Amino acid sequence: MALNPIYFESFIVCLGVALILLESIQKEKNRMFIAWIGTGGLVAVSLFLFIYGRQFTSVSPFYSADRLASFYKLLIVVATILVLLMSLSYSRVTTADRKIRTGAGEFFILPIFACAGMMWLVSASDLIFLFVTLELVTIVFYVLVAYTRYDALCLEAAVKYFVLGAFSTGFLVYGISWIFGVTGQTNFEKISGVLRTLPPSASPALLFGLGLVLIAVGFKIAAFPFQFWVPDVYQGAPTPVTAYLSVASKAAGFVILLRMVEVFSPILQAKILGILSVLAGLTVFFGNLAALLQTNLKRLLAYSSIAHAGFLLIGVSSVSVPFAPKAVSFYMGAYLFMTLLAFFAVVMVSRETGGEEMTNFRGLGKRSPLLAISMVLAMLSLAGIPLTAGFFGKFFIFMVAIQAHQWALVGLGTLGVCCGFYYYLKIIGVMYWQTCPVGAAGIKISADTAFILVVLCISIILLGIFPQLLLALL
Repeated sequence: MALNPIYFESFIVCLGVALILLESIQKEKNRMFIAWIGTGGLVAVSLFLFIYGRQFTSVSPFYSADRLASFYKLLIVVATILVLLMSLSYSRVTTADRKIRTGAGEFFILPIFACAGMMWLVSASDLIFLFVTLELVTIVFYVLVAYTRYDALCLEAAVKYFVLGAFSTGFLVYGISWIFGVTGQTNFEKISGVLRTLPPSASPALLFGLGLVLIAVGFKIAAFPFQFWVPDVYQGAPTPVTAYLSVASKAAGFVILLRMVEVFSPILQAKILGILSVLAGLTVFFGNLAALLQTNLKRLLAYSSIAHAGFLLIGVSSVSVPFAPKAVSFYMGAYLFMTLLAFFAVVMVSRETGGEEMTNFRGLGKRSPLLAISMVLAMLSLAGIPLTAGFFGKFFIFMVAIQAHQWALVGLGTLGVCCGFYYYLKIIGVMYWQTCPVGAAGIKISADTAFILVVLCISIILLGIFPQLLLALL
């Protein structure tokens, strides 16, 4: 049975509009029901995507419904569900008894619109459609990053993200105009056809336009040297928004990158992969080196996110190997589970201690064993320890890099993994080998949060033993 996938995005948009109307007429101050209704709707969408994702058919020249798009749509919906659930425990949105603060309904509605935008984005097969959907997502993130605008740190993060995001948009539009000027097309399939007939003299202009687009995409995925916004924005933004930026936004960015490489490979493969290889090596090196010195956990995870973008870029730069897109996609799926698990722990600890410094995690093993175990598993998986999802993520990336003879990247990647062991295991040491602060009480975890933590832990272990569970979706 062939299905029209655009119905799912349309349903999510309608869900968001309905929640806005419901929130506006609701007299009760408690807005928790907004998050639960949104979560329920997205769970239904995720089930349909899981069951019928392979039966989608393209409905327009600018809309792709291949298996890559279906996989990333599912990842984005799952990430949105987990972020909405994480928001229910975020102290800036909820009170001590988990009642939603006045005016917080929009905080649960905006990620739903971002989800729809990213689902369109991963299906974009036209440069104009790509630009429109990317801006839809970016504008929503501008608002989410600045949500707690009375906090000076949050306001600083929002201004930096807005200004630098506007610059990246300018690069994207200018790059699209150059590509259109050379090829006369914006559709990916038509561009690919035109490239085979272009004279060699057109290559410099085409490469210039593609380079501008890659700068814009590099900003979205936090690749070096376009990563300078990441630490401040990740630290200043609300923690659920930071988690969402780290996972869903990065996933959408890498789909764009994979599609662009596929389109322009016939004429510019060597130059594109050469540029991506340099970016990958620099990103892995910088991200891991900068993470070594961090004491704030959100900033550490920010630099860690840059390092993981580097590992993903290693996979993209090895795209000449047929398995490379699957390696990148598996890594992205594993990264979703382990990063969101870490941010769940950060939200719960910061709620009780009022801070996100590494010292706030002292003695967590005694104060909350479940949170500590969850954090341990997240850190071990991010480091790439065997029997975790992160191990197979890195294993597949290194495998395709070796097959593509990317020896320099293999060496830098190995160095990055060694650095990762230090700063990830340092967090574990703080939780178990440093004493609790004087007067520190135990950290209470609600039943639903405990259930989510257990599910994420089991998912990481299962994917670390049976990676085919995720690969089967590709």
